[in-house]
Amino acid sequence: MIEKLNKLLADLNVFYRKLQNYHWYVKGSDFFIAHEKLEEYYDCISKQIDEIAEHILILGGMPLGRLTDYLNESTIEEANNEKISSCDIYKNITSDMASILNLCTKIKESADNENNYATSSLIDEYISDYSKKIWMLKQLQEK
Repeated sequence: MIEKLNKLLADLNVFYRKLQNYHWYVKGSDFFIAHEKLEEYYDCISKQIDEIAEHILILGGMPLGRLTDYLNESTIEEANNEKISSCDIYKNITSDMASILNLCTKIKESADNENNYATSSLIDEYISDYSKKIWMLKQLQEK
């Protein structure tokens, strides 16, 4: 379980940086809306990072804490330091959120199998949150 939670911690940390990068580099006519939404997303991720790291400690594990650890463990790709349209951002973060949701689902299944109710309960909130965000982003991208 600790290994899976550390993988989630790594994904969240890389995703946090990616969202912040996009927040700085977003371009287009909806700049103000996208800029604000990206900040909302990375503020939420910041809270999740702390929750997962503390939960790992509660379970007796050691949370990853180095950037190199996060980059080695994460399946989330970093963003480039370049201007990017909000349409491309929404497409990219929808995919990243789907990846995080998939990992959360695997953690939930493992936690349930291990009768690890504290982890299962924590992850329930993440599954609900990412499912809703993905749905909203998909609605935004419809033509």
